[in-house]
Amino acid sequence: MLTRRAALAAAATLLSVGTAPAQEKLKTVATFSILADFVKNVGGDRVDVQALVGPNADAHVYQPSPGDAKALADAKVIFTNGLGFEGWIARLIKASGTKAPVIVATKGVRPRKMDEDGHAQADPHAWQSVPNAKIYVGNIRDGLIAADPDGKARYEANASAYLANLHALDAEVQATIEKIPADRRRIITTHDAFGYFAAAYGVAFIAPQGVSTESEVSAKDVATIITQIRKQKIPAVFLENITDDRLLKRIGAESGARIGGTLYSDALTDEKGPAPTYLDMMRHNVEQLAHVLMS
Repeated sequence: MLTRRAALAAAATLLSVGTAPAQEKLKTVATFSILADFVKNVGGDRVDVQALVGPNADAHVYQPSPGDAKALADAKVIFTNGLGFEGWIARLIKASGTKAPVIVATKGVRPRKMDEDGHAQADPHAWQSVPNAKIYVGNIRDGLIAADPDGKARYEANASAYLANLHALDAEVQATIEKIPADRRRIITTHDAFGYFAAAYGVAFIAPQGVSTESEVSAKDVATIITQIRKQKIPAVFLENITDDRLLKRIGAESGARIGGTLYSDALTDEKGPAPTYLDMMRHNVEQLAHVLMS
């Protein structure tokens, strides 16, 4: 039986444990939702992650707010994509006065080129290749360790577990694409964000000729797309800037091409959507491609 003194000592110990302050989370900022998801997976419960451009939002038209500048000022680490994706980030960092280190998650990625208004420039959508996503994870892990050395073991363990998930995802995507006949791995899409996916997995993403990918497709544009589909014998179309179902039905009826659903490129969805995480996004996209191209 415990003596009264021992009992009091034990009670004091339990009290001190119960009232010990919780580990303060490392404040981090990621520029957009996909990058924030990577940081959450590596950082786990040691980090607090804020995405400047959140789910269902477009980083290309993002307008920084005073609250975003404050988030950068308070951050201990800032994660950016780089490769010109966030044209606004340098100005925002300067305006915020932050002293936080800036980690470029694409460091070590071999950039592809893309055409932008007739000019070749680096394609920033490197995350569309799962092997590139692994490079992001390594850079994020190293950035977190540099900012929070006490969390080194946790960050390394989290990164290793997530890299294993990415390895499995990469194999899954490859296996699914390999089931699609090689001569059917061609689609027209208004997205210009899938160059890395195309190179990694052997699917050709073809832009609609003479049609703007930034604005609503018109009835005249539809006629041009139908002609292109017939000429190039393209089996499927993903045209997400057509909001008029009648135009989509016309493309399908007159061209014989299958009409695909939504492909997610630059942002995750919210929790209610089909792509709330990077793993979900990649699986959703490849399932959409396989469903349409194999039908």
